[in-house]
Amino acid sequence: MEKTKIPYKIYLEEHEMPKDWYNVRADMKVKPAPLLDPITKKPITKEALQKVFCDELVEQELDDTNAYISIPQEIRDFYKMFRPSPLVRAYCLEKKLGTPAKIYYKFEGNNTSGSHKLNSAIAQAYYAKEQGLKGVTTETGAGQWGTALSMACSYFGLDCNVFMVKCSYEQKPFRREVMRTYGASVTPSPSTTTEVGRKILEEFPDTNGSLGCAISEAVESAMNKDGYRYVLGSVLNQVLLHQSVIGLECKTAMDKYGIKPDIIIGCAGGGSNLGGLISPFMGEQLRGQKSYRFIAVEPESCPSLSRGKYAYDYCDTGKVCPLAKMYTLGSGYMPAPSHAGGLRYHGMNPVLSELYDQGLMEAVTVKQTEVFEAAEYFARVEGILPAPESSHAIRIAIDEAKKCIETGEEKTILFGLTGTGYFDMYAYEKFHNGVMNDYTPTDEEIAVALNKLPNIE
Repeated sequence: MEKTKIPYKIYLEEHEMPKDWYNVRADMKVKPAPLLDPITKKPITKEALQKVFCDELVEQELDDTNAYISIPQEIRDFYKMFRPSPLVRAYCLEKKLGTPAKIYYKFEGNNTSGSHKLNSAIAQAYYAKEQGLKGVTTETGAGQWGTALSMACSYFGLDCNVFMVKCSYEQKPFRREVMRTYGASVTPSPSTTTEVGRKILEEFPDTNGSLGCAISEAVESAMNKDGYRYVLGSVLNQVLLHQSVIGLECKTAMDKYGIKPDIIIGCAGGGSNLGGLISPFMGEQLRGQKSYRFIAVEPESCPSLSRGKYAYDYCDTGKVCPLAKMYTLGSGYMPAPSHAGGLRYHGMNPVLSELYDQGLMEAVTVKQTEVFEAAEYFARVEGILPAPESSHAIRIAIDEAKKCIETGEEKTILFGLTGTGYFDMYAYEKFHNGVMNDYTPTDEEIAVALNKLPNIE
């Protein structure tokens, strides 16, 4: 009977779209630790942050008290081009697996950027335009964020300078060309165009780059240009705030049909997708209204939650950004060049780090080849070619659904399908040709980077 009641795809009406972003920090009894000034090592001031970020975004970054922050009408109008995004019941996957579990996924790949990143990109570009800036600088790993930001900047007539992690720049040339189509300049990182880039190349001449490297270059570039600010696609609290539209839409759609997820799963790199998906559900749990099981899925090659340390660390390799208390592998950790470029970050968002430290969230790691096995299986069954990052969540969703076969439990599973993998065919080719490698860092490798953490009391 249930299959006649729950549509294959649940679409909300325009009037059901969120009018406010949800700030989960407001419901946290223990708040994330404050950001620290990289020079003084004291809590950073609003004025210091405004030299790097847009003024309104600084206000959002520091706001621990307001549960809801209004979404400006111009941003909501832009959202209507690709939102609400569908909540999909994975009937075909359930049938193929033979599981009693009910599986849902929130699909964020139905826009040109191919991912959820546009949710925050348009917000950050809007505030830059409202401030009267000329342009913005940023970093990008797999390229989804850079693509989304180039689209947003084009919409508002802003200059967009992107530092793209070197291995992704080489592995994903078409993603790079989409950015250029929208008017962005794209530089492989580390580069010789910045002081910090030259320093990193001198220390690591054969490096494939990392998000930490690219962040350092983007920040330096922004601070050396009049009328520019730096914007970031993950990690920061303001980004989780913007991405809460994902979870808010999910919750509205599920409430509409009386669905309550037992398990909520998201891939975890810097935390933007995972935080956006779980925020309103986590809020209910923090308020004592409902209980959920939250699972963060990390690549085995970059396990910041699973094997990192909860400590203050620099958000970038060049140590020019504020320090955040987060689960980290060390800002100097250079992840292996995996094909899930968007997850190759040494740390985790401070909100998610605090929630994980309180035991409110689990973390698991998966090997790269296991991820692509799940991606291929999902593509053949559900008809969507998923991004490598999203496929980490798919892997664990399938594993949890298989456990239900053994136990006979009818668990309801929700996961975030963050984007499509049509620009990741080089990675799929490696997998199909049997030349994709798994990499697990040794304890000694991680210890080397952790031993260089700043000494903050």
